[in-house]
Amino acid sequence: MKTIIAASNNKDKIREIKQILASTGFEILSLDDAGFAIDPDESGQTFEENALIKARAAFQIYKTYVMADDSGLSIEALNGLPGVNSRRYAGPGASYADNNMHLIENIKNSGSENFNASFICVIALIEPDGKELLFKGECKGVILQKPRGENGFGYDPLFYIPGTGRTMAQMTDEEKNSVSHRGRALQKLKDYLLGAKT
Repeated sequence: MKTIIAASNNKDKIREIKQILASTGFEILSLDDAGFAIDPDESGQTFEENALIKARAAFQIYKTYVMADDSGLSIEALNGLPGVNSRRYAGPGASYADNNMHLIENIKNSGSENFNASFICVIALIEPDGKELLFKGECKGVILQKPRGENGFGYDPLFYIPGTGRTMAQMTDEEKNSVSHRGRALQKLKDYLLGAKT
């Protein structure tokens, strides 16, 4: 079985990646699984740049299939913030709850009544020969002022998707994977991997 090193130790992300890529025939290993200890400086200004920074750092260690994602939330009222800083929005080491509270306060302080938002995910894949590919997924929604739901992670309890009547945190894993930004990017990667195998 071929292996893909997923350049992350975020257990929530790794779970989603394994669920969606389960039928590709590739074994997915986290950095911990593979025995890697890298923490590259995510200094890019875009999701694409940061995904490639992480993937290239892992690829330099072990020349096999490597993937990395960078994802985040873009709020219209905040001119696209928190963007690439979504994970550290409330400061280094911030919890999911810290980031959610910080986001709500900043939207309120903006004076805007526009709560439209997009979740964006870019996945970088590097193949054993060094070929680099990018896969992008996006999900549009509305930010709530109070969290709803117990599932998911990150900003999921605040991200309401019109037409579903629920936030991402109120969905099952299967439901979320079918509509989420990461789910859509991973589906594109899955299609590519299945096509590459034939």
